Amino acid sequence: MRRSVIAMALLIAGVAAAAPLVLSPRAVEAQPQAAGLKSVKDFDAIKDQRARSVALFEEAGKVLQHPRCMNCHPAGDRPSQTEAMQPHMPLVVRGPDGFGAEGGLRCGTCHHAENFDPANVPGHPEWHLAPIEMAWQGKSLGQICEQIKDPQRNGGKDMAALIHHMAEDSLVGWGWKPGGNRQPAPGTQAEFGALFKAWADTGAVCPG
Repeated sequence: MRRSVIAMALLIAGVAAAAPLVLSPRAVEAQPQAAGLKSVKDFDAIKDQRARSVALFEEAGKVLQHPRCMNCHPAGDRPSQTEAMQPHMPLVVRGPDGFGAEGGLRCGTCHHAENFDPANVPGHPEWHLAPIEMAWQGKSLGQICEQIKDPQRNGGKDMAALIHHMAEDSLVGWGWKPGGNRQPAPGTQAEFGALFKAWADTGAVCPG
């Protein structure tokens, strides 16, 4: 417990310059609203199936390339934070399992099972970084698309598992209920999952 309290104090000190930490109810209510997502039906007018598949993924890409997702898919060992995708403060690293450095500052030391809005600290029971094979930062949407389809770079998932992950995984779902003064990902997880499934059903074609 003492270690957790100390780590929380370090976190608060480290991010003070990046975001307000003590949020009034008014501040939380005033958080910026994310844009919506088009529905699958909005793409029915595209008769060419390959073109429709690309368009569906580009719409889903509004979520994939949003900071709520990108911050946990860094190209290096350090996550980023805030809409500006600034380097995580305090300095933390991925560690061998994605949950932080062994013997150092683990993700769960500060990030607990739920968001802690008074200190603007996000939370989830499985809070961790995506594996380095799933790094998205610095890549085009087409490159991310090819990476998502590759079992060697997506955690060994087939398409059915990918659809389930995108549409139902609760850690992915945190992106739409981030708490504090963070902007949620566009649309809803259900809308995003529907777009992703429609993309798969139309051939899972990636943008060029």
